Amino acid sequence: MALAVLQGWPGPAALLDARSVLRHANPALRAALGPTRPPQPGLPAPRLFAAVDRDAVAGWLDHGQGVREFRLAAPEGMPEPPVAARRIPLPGSEALLLLQPLVPVQDSAEADRLQTLGALAGGIAHDFNNLLTVVLGAGEDALRLAGPSPDPALAAELAQVRQAAERGAGLVRQLLAYARQQVLEPRLVPLNEAVQGIAALLQSGGQRQGVVLEVTLDEPGRLVRIDPSQLDRVVMNLAINARQAMPQGGRLRLSTTREVLLAPLCGTPDTVPAGRWTVLEVADTGQGIAPEALPRIFEPFFTTRIDQGGTGLGLATVHGIVRQSGGFMVVDSAPGQGTRFRILLPRVEGEAEAPAAPPAAAALAPPAGPVLLVEDEAPLRRLAERALRRAGHDVAVAEDAETALELIEAGLVPGQLVSDVAMPGMDGVALAQALRLRFPALPVLLVSGYAQSAVEAAPDAAGIRFLAKPYSPAGLVEAVGKAVVPAC
Repeated sequence: MALAVLQGWPGPAALLDARSVLRHANPALRAALGPTRPPQPGLPAPRLFAAVDRDAVAGWLDHGQGVREFRLAAPEGMPEPPVAARRIPLPGSEALLLLQPLVPVQDSAEADRLQTLGALAGGIAHDFNNLLTVVLGAGEDALRLAGPSPDPALAAELAQVRQAAERGAGLVRQLLAYARQQVLEPRLVPLNEAVQGIAALLQSGGQRQGVVLEVTLDEPGRLVRIDPSQLDRVVMNLAINARQAMPQGGRLRLSTTREVLLAPLCGTPDTVPAGRWTVLEVADTGQGIAPEALPRIFEPFFTTRIDQGGTGLGLATVHGIVRQSGGFMVVDSAPGQGTRFRILLPRVEGEAEAPAAPPAAAALAPPAGPVLLVEDEAPLRRLAERALRRAGHDVAVAEDAETALELIEAGLVPGQLVSDVAMPGMDGVALAQALRLRFPALPVLLVSGYAQSAVEAAPDAAGIRFLAKPYSPAGLVEAVGKAVVPAC
């Protein structure tokens, strides 16, 4: 229940233990602190705040009541925003720390509206991912039951079902990006190299006739901390929009630079705090954006291209990715004068990081006991159980965490835990932690349609993996195989 509150709270929030040490953080807190200050479990709660306020926070957490105003910690080079803090005690000595950003009065209604839209998008994504998992699984089962040589017409219809479900999953991913609830894999990336790679893709994919691509790179190149696949997604989306804005031809420019802001930069859609920034620009010489439309282009489902099949999620997705990565966006445009999108990311130092290599399949040992499957949605539970049993796994099934613990008390020794994250009562993360106390080497696979909630609690710990819904039966079986502990 406590994690459900965290997921639904529109502002930054955390779950603290009896010693005011962080157990879980919600996506809004992670976004507020930025990728350079991740709120990891085990962090003392005062460390979430500006250094000058930490002693006061510690005293307030120990003895204080009511609402207090403090300054939250911020990514390097950024101002520390004021927040109203509230501590809510919970049964068992835990407590919720709820933070409300203090925004100017004229901005509060807009902030509340956007927070509500983000929470709604996350909730819709969660429910749709559950439904799409059932659709994908049922389609795969139907094709399997049709035999080795299914009727071609039936196979074609089932292929359409799968394609429609996969398109729906893509739409859900866009909603999660807007709501800033994606599972990201950020690392230090050379920005110039990333832009050159995207430029090569644009060239190989063919430019609209008459559109000239220009690339201008700042030297020496800078590193940014971001998920490289999401960076590609951001730039490709902006580049495609730019080409569509130049039906008669023009110039598309990708460029990198750096900027030091001595005062906040007021722009649309973001006000960029003072600090040191690495900047990526995507600019065109196209038709430009009408003044009345410019403030709305980042809203979900707003589009000026309905006749061209626009969904209105492209720029909302881009903005969500940038903000979840600790960055900001500013757009300048006028009718007939083109458009310039500027992405400002915190300047970081270090060396570029390569993605972690996956474990070799030959090094994996099979589970020593049954797979303990915990899922509160009955259709998903049946789907997952069938898939795992067909793959040769012994499966013990529970409809919630409490039932799973009863099975353990009755003598079940699981070889692996596969659990949904968001469930009534105890959530999957807490269940995994409880079972790890008894079985320290237990492999764990966390599954969720609300992606970010699953990674808040330490899915990077040894033997813990994450599978986002929607998944296919084959995808679940593969993930279970990868979640086992490597053999010695």
